[in-house]
Amino acid sequence: MAVDTETVRRVAHLARMAVAEDEIEGLGRELNAILAFVEQLADIDVTGVEPMTSVTPMAMKMRQDEVNDGNIADAVLANAPERQDHFFVVPKVVE
Repeated sequence: MAVDTETVRRVAHLARMAVAEDEIEGLGRELNAILAFVEQLADIDVTGVEPMTSVTPMAMKMRQDEVNDGNIADAVLANAPERQDHFFVVPKVVE
């Protein structure tokens, strides 16, 4: 996939980057090089390779799931501009 100058401008706009007109061609070449590298990754045979969460083998720490309110409801509600009976009061936004 080749990136043209209009695509570079659009990507720069979406990324909220100010790009000078004389930098667009160079950025296009860089984006094309990045995309070419990513396309090379598709050629790698990963058959039999297990996904990993870390470079060192480790077991995930397990704990029992417990349903609780965190015991900090009052602290959380202390930040509310308006509250009523342990609930946030918000303006009605739908009819």
